[in-house]
Amino acid sequence: MKRETPVLTDQELRLLKIIWRLGHATVREVYLDLLKERKVAYTTVLTMMGVLERKGHVQKKAGEKAYVYTAAQPESKVMARMVSEFVTRVFNGSRQPLLLHLLGDRSTSEEDLAEAERLLKSRRKK
Repeated sequence: MKRETPVLTDQELRLLKIIWRLGHATVREVYLDLLKERKVAYTTVLTMMGVLERKGHVQKKAGEKAYVYTAAQPESKVMARMVSEFVTRVFNGSRQPLLLHLLGDRSTSEEDLAEAERLLKSRRKK
């Protein structure tokens, strides 16, 4: 049986998003990127990168001066898994309540509704 990748914490996801955006990154590059948002210790980033590696979310290879980290899976695959886990946990696996909630929510923009309508029409044609 295939072992599931452990769920990402908010902080781990933040670091992984930086790696996805950059394509690959050293601890220093992730650290400097995080500093734009908030103060964080370099050693904290170093520790978190190690945690991401142990959990199987990133892989590292020796670079010229430092390890270079890459995401183990593409962003789309990780996001799909996270959404599926959320639907299972919150809506007992049923996507309908989530869809109805999102479509009925007043904060859903007209652009989002138009895109959802376009996707529905496209899906129905198939």
